[in-house]
Amino acid sequence: LSLKFGDIGNLKGLVIRFLLTTSYYQLSVQNWFSLHRLQLLYNHSIQATFNATRIYAPASYSYHCEHVSSLQRYDALLIPSSANDLSKLWEVTFIDFQIQGFNIQEGHFAYAKDCAAFFSPAILMGLVMSLILLLVLAYALHMLIHLKSLDRHYECKASPAYFAQMKDNDVGEEKEPLRSSGNESFELRNQEFCKIYI
Repeated sequence: LSLKFGDIGNLKGLVIRFLLTTSYYQLSVQNWFSLHRLQLLYNHSIQATFNATRIYAPASYSYHCEHVSSLQRYDALLIPSSANDLSKLWEVTFIDFQIQGFNIQEGHFAYAKDCAAFFSPAILMGLVMSLILLLVLAYALHMLIHLKSLDRHYECKASPAYFAQMKDNDVGEEKEPLRSSGNESFELRNQEFCKIYI
């Protein structure tokens, strides 16, 4: 498939040539076409050749891609065929690229197989954000289900502290004299109370 542009500036007889192949695959039980190579011709000779990768579709379909380019920022579907020719001096980018080599009817493209992968970065980020939101929602529902009434808690906080009154004889038994310099001190042995008598 050749696109002839004619003379453009210093480029005499510019032609972009697409080499398409078709093959039959038993697994899909149909013919598929693929773009095998892209050539740039001017001054009546081949100046640059790019090998095409991942540009294929069923023979009854067309192939569509937003960018078909030799640049890495566009996923580089066109790769220079060798380091010896002038391919590395060229940067080729097709925008809104669509091609169909076979089974063309009435001069219109057939249904297009798009190059966008199912797990593109945007779709992947959307799935990750959805998963995070679902986890937050599940945690919130879990906390709501296990939420208990706070009335009993507030009653306990509001009620004054209650300490049982001790009899004098009990206090005497639980006191133990502490040795000090002249002053008589007592300490409670009972661990329930933390008061120190001096």
